[in-house]
Amino acid sequence: MKKKLISALLSVAMVSALLAGCGSKAEPESTPAPADTQAEAGSEAEPSEPAESVAEAPAASGEGKVYYLNFKPEQAEDWVDLAAVYTEQTGVPVTVVTAASGTYESTLKSEMAKSEAPTLFQVNGPVGLASWKDYCYDLKDSDVYKNIESDDYVLKEGDSVLGMAYVIETYGIIYNKALLNGYFALPDAEITSIDELNNFDALKKVADGIQAHKDDLGVEGAFTSAGFDASSDWRFKTHLANLPVYYEYKADGITSSPAIKGTYLDNYKQIFDLYITDATCEPSLLSGKTGEDAASEFALGEAVFYQNGTWAYNDIKDNEVADEDLGMLPIYIGAEGEENQGLCTGSENYWCVNKNAAPEDIQATLDFLNWVVTSDEGRDALANKMGFVTPFKTFADGYQSTNPLILANDEYTKAGKTPVSWNFTTMPSEEWKNGLGSALLEYAQGTGKWDNVVTAFVDGWKTEYDAANEAE
Repeated sequence: MKKKLISALLSVAMVSALLAGCGSKAEPESTPAPADTQAEAGSEAEPSEPAESVAEAPAASGEGKVYYLNFKPEQAEDWVDLAAVYTEQTGVPVTVVTAASGTYESTLKSEMAKSEAPTLFQVNGPVGLASWKDYCYDLKDSDVYKNIESDDYVLKEGDSVLGMAYVIETYGIIYNKALLNGYFALPDAEITSIDELNNFDALKKVADGIQAHKDDLGVEGAFTSAGFDASSDWRFKTHLANLPVYYEYKADGITSSPAIKGTYLDNYKQIFDLYITDATCEPSLLSGKTGEDAASEFALGEAVFYQNGTWAYNDIKDNEVADEDLGMLPIYIGAEGEENQGLCTGSENYWCVNKNAAPEDIQATLDFLNWVVTSDEGRDALANKMGFVTPFKTFADGYQSTNPLILANDEYTKAGKTPVSWNFTTMPSEEWKNGLGSALLEYAQGTGKWDNVVTAFVDGWKTEYDAANEAE
């Protein structure tokens, strides 16, 4: 478990035509693209196993090469493996570098300044596009764009298509059905079925009850640890923070704002308080807890609840929690009408092609993307190995994910629940998130007040929004 998670979450993974099948560790000097970004100080990239071609190799499309700066550490090895298959089939070198968790923007800035810059990179939505639009190739005439289901999944500037979502994801509170049913069966359980667990008050009763009976249930706590290192803090400073933003936008009838009022920050506080009190560790220990710790705690059955998303399935499966015992709850914060709330669904993963790359590298990158969304190997990797729901027409026949966390979202959709949109793509900057994260950690550890969280959220939003717009 530890080895798998360290590899998936912390490695910087690379593959190229020169390295495909090589058993030595990847060294920056030996790759066709730079790789000076490490996931953690002293970490090393683990070598991938040689890829095997499973289809007749098409003709090579030219002399170009591909350098993909990947955003998602959870799928780092999967992208390396897929790139190796493509290189084996076509002869086109494909390098995959995965930025350390929480460092993508700074890594992208660093890599784009180099002579061998990424040919394929990501932005998180409109805010990210505003920073990188001058680097984005117009995809409107590309084959891969022709396969997108709808323009709802693209980023446009006028008539130009500058980014395309490649995965639609969902997050919420993942839960262990077997352990939760154990709580429901307790003689003093205040909530006795999943149907009753449909708002914050019910969630708090359940979490408090689990914490009180953790020895009886064989767990360390109701919630996994809310770690605040870079591999985990985004769950709270970004994904959890989306909820008060969503409800404020919804109440005001807007989809973005230069300033935030903080109408729902008391709600944000009560769900965060629940996370850090009914948990597997004391709040004073959170600065040293990681995303790997939380994933391990849940996967090994040490906690009932784990805030994360559909992408976490690869870290959970093949451990102590069976697929049939995986479910996902909405993140309830005590907002009016939340009984009808669904899961948080959207995308912050938009492919962009570097228009400043050499023409042959641009074409090689477009060919690679089209192969990913049309070939059996590519579609199988995205749908089954990575567990993605994709917005491409080519996945409709036989390439729909069996990820149980995705199926949980389907159940909420069929029940008519309203999904929570991903408004965190409108958050003004990474600096805003970092300021909020620091204030949250200080509050959790007892070294700061909640008022500091409110200040970071509200005042920090306006400051960072104004700074970003002045820069433009």
